[in-house]
Amino acid sequence: MRIASLLSGETALSRARRAELALLAIATVWGLTFVMVQDAIEQLPVMAFLAYRFIPAALLMAIAFRGRLASLTADGIRRGLLMGVFLAVGYITQTFGLEATTASKAGFITGLFVVITPLLARLVGGPVIGKVAWVAAAVSALGLFLLSGAGTTFTLRGDGLELLAALAFSAHIVATGSAVDQGHDIFGLVVIQLALVALVSFVIAAVEGNLVAPHGASVWIALVVTSIVASALGFVVQSWAQLHALPARTALILAAEPAFAGMFGWLLAGDRMGVEGWLGAALILAAIVVVDAIPRLRRSLPLPEG
Repeated sequence: MRIASLLSGETALSRARRAELALLAIATVWGLTFVMVQDAIEQLPVMAFLAYRFIPAALLMAIAFRGRLASLTADGIRRGLLMGVFLAVGYITQTFGLEATTASKAGFITGLFVVITPLLARLVGGPVIGKVAWVAAAVSALGLFLLSGAGTTFTLRGDGLELLAALAFSAHIVATGSAVDQGHDIFGLVVIQLALVALVSFVIAAVEGNLVAPHGASVWIALVVTSIVASALGFVVQSWAQLHALPARTALILAAEPAFAGMFGWLLAGDRMGVEGWLGAALILAAIVVVDAIPRLRRSLPLPEG
């Protein structure tokens, strides 16, 4: 009996470690995608890139979870479409923002959605969040101020769009939580929203006349990584890992995404922010970690990212 118990404990521990390593790998990829996308949209129009990114991701998820998709009610489909609107706004503004800011800054500013989410949830009738969340918001605002050179390097076309993306991703999380609370299947909901992002991107690119064929190794690599690894596989891995890893460790690992974006921006894109900029980035990351460390504030649902 004791041996069986020990073996069971070791198996559970091993499973948790594997889950944590898988999450760390996905968070690393999400951080890397900021640099990859920035390079790709220098050669491919933004809306065309997003269309080519999300069409395969939506198709893969639809095939893998066709049963879950079929189980959605009319209300579930409506909620999935609403989530898709927020997700589309998030990815469109984030990607356009990358044309006018650095990958490092984009990663840290977008990461603010973790801090914004509990505040937004409270505004729409969610639970009281307490002083810690407000302090985290103030710290992250100070971090954003420093990250933008005390406001001197903040650009609406770059940093402003990344901040709008953070707001959109926050609204997406709040909408997702509401849908899941109503009993709608998370996997079916994700198929709906990824499909909407793909459709919106495709239509806009076609209307603009920018639906050109992908070309160049960096573009194709970015499309494969963002579509298959970051979006489709990333969602499945996050969903599986959250069943086996401790919630607190899961949240903290996922909070490392902006740090990886900053690291890859520095290593691969030559981003240099100076002492003031890195201090601001550190404050933003600290605020994200604090919010993710508080069980009632952290996001507990697997969500498409990257």
